[in-house]
Amino acid sequence: MQLVSKVREPLITGGKTYSDITNDICKCVEDAPNKRWLAALTASVITLAAGGYYMGDMLWNGIGKWGLNKTVQWAWDITNFVWWVGIGHAGTLISAILLLFRQKWRTSINRAAEAMTIFAVICAALWPVVHMGRPWVGIYWALPLPNTFGSLWVNFNSPLLWDVFAISTYFSVSCLFWFIGLIPDFATIRDRAITPIPRLIYGMLSLGFDGSAKTWMHYEAVSLILAGLSTPLVLSVHTIVSFDFATSVIPGWHTTIFPPYFVAGAIFSGFAMVLTLMLVTRHTYKLKDYITMEHIEMMNLIITVTGSIVGIAYITEFFIAWYSNVPYEQYCFINRMGGQYWWAYWSMMACNVISPQLFYIKKIRTSITMTFVLSIVVNIGMWFERFVIIVTSLHRDYLPSSWLYFTPTIHDIMCYVFSIGLFLTLFLMFAKFFPVVNMAEVKAILKSSNPSVYKGRMTIKNEHVPEKDRVLEKEYI
Repeated sequence: MQLVSKVREPLITGGKTYSDITNDICKCVEDAPNKRWLAALTASVITLAAGGYYMGDMLWNGIGKWGLNKTVQWAWDITNFVWWVGIGHAGTLISAILLLFRQKWRTSINRAAEAMTIFAVICAALWPVVHMGRPWVGIYWALPLPNTFGSLWVNFNSPLLWDVFAISTYFSVSCLFWFIGLIPDFATIRDRAITPIPRLIYGMLSLGFDGSAKTWMHYEAVSLILAGLSTPLVLSVHTIVSFDFATSVIPGWHTTIFPPYFVAGAIFSGFAMVLTLMLVTRHTYKLKDYITMEHIEMMNLIITVTGSIVGIAYITEFFIAWYSNVPYEQYCFINRMGGQYWWAYWSMMACNVISPQLFYIKKIRTSITMTFVLSIVVNIGMWFERFVIIVTSLHRDYLPSSWLYFTPTIHDIMCYVFSIGLFLTLFLMFAKFFPVVNMAEVKAILKSSNPSVYKGRMTIKNEHVPEKDRVLEKEYI
């Protein structure tokens, strides 16, 4: 007996042809900006400018403008750094790991996820630089320069330096992966260009891609090699970021669970941000036939799984603190739950543990409105997670006379707003001037999504099944 399982929903809807894909996606680049894009860009630029004023004031007058004190010397700055690095994880996961596993549903979202990764890493790198106080010299202070240059070598035993190498490597490979994937689409826009300036610009960006079989062979080989190189980075980058805390002896930080805990949290928050951006892009550019409910539901399922892993990590932390029988460790977690920052801890639990479980309900999982709201809730919760880990572990140390309460200033808040404005502005500019959906890869899966291009057949062959119940040569889409 031969049975064929139920066919999945098509990843491309609307009966699209190869020509339709080219026209629909190139139109986003070739047409004049629509009102929705202009409104979004205006809002993001205003946000960037408002935050930029306070960022400039802070750089001019020093980081004393932040709410840091003698006890809480890391707060919003490092919280924002870890948060942005985490958001950047989903791009590499979608591009590299899902490519190696041949997951076809990644094709419509990988381009935007890769761009999100690059812009998130830029925003993350902003915080260690400005935290140096004198960033104009801090950029080269972090490099292993000869002593004759005027500074000593950096401490290679410090996880802070490991961050420099890990994130710079991650950024370089992500940029290369992103650009390589854009080359065939740049060539398509180049060939469609009417005026000489776009033809020249996209011609240079396409690097002479001619669409021949040999060129495609080299392109796919390079993509697989980069995917293989990028896969370890998904695990290593946020593992190294977690070492900033795990290698210390501060209660609440000194734990071996941090590397897998941070990686799961990074994928969790990264997919939530991808959902937020893709839902906005889907509405702004009318890409509902390419970013379908199947894509949204698959991402919601990943958020549910990683959210559950993060919830288990929270419980494990409490268990380790109890099992260790170390009073300082136990007090740290009791203080998180019921101390002065109880509101941050319970906000984290509500957003990261409870809210993703709503995706088990199919009606919520397939609701655009609920998905958009919960994706934002998840990222709010992940920001609170980093805040709880950093601030609640620092504001109560071994000396009660130095216990202090951290309160952010307007400069803390607005510098964070600046990074959000920078991220949104970069993403919106990318969505206008670069194809936001990977045309080449979407065309590769069109056969399984368009009945006019491909028709499959399912059969049940069993002589013991009555003739009237036998399904022979039944066409499906």
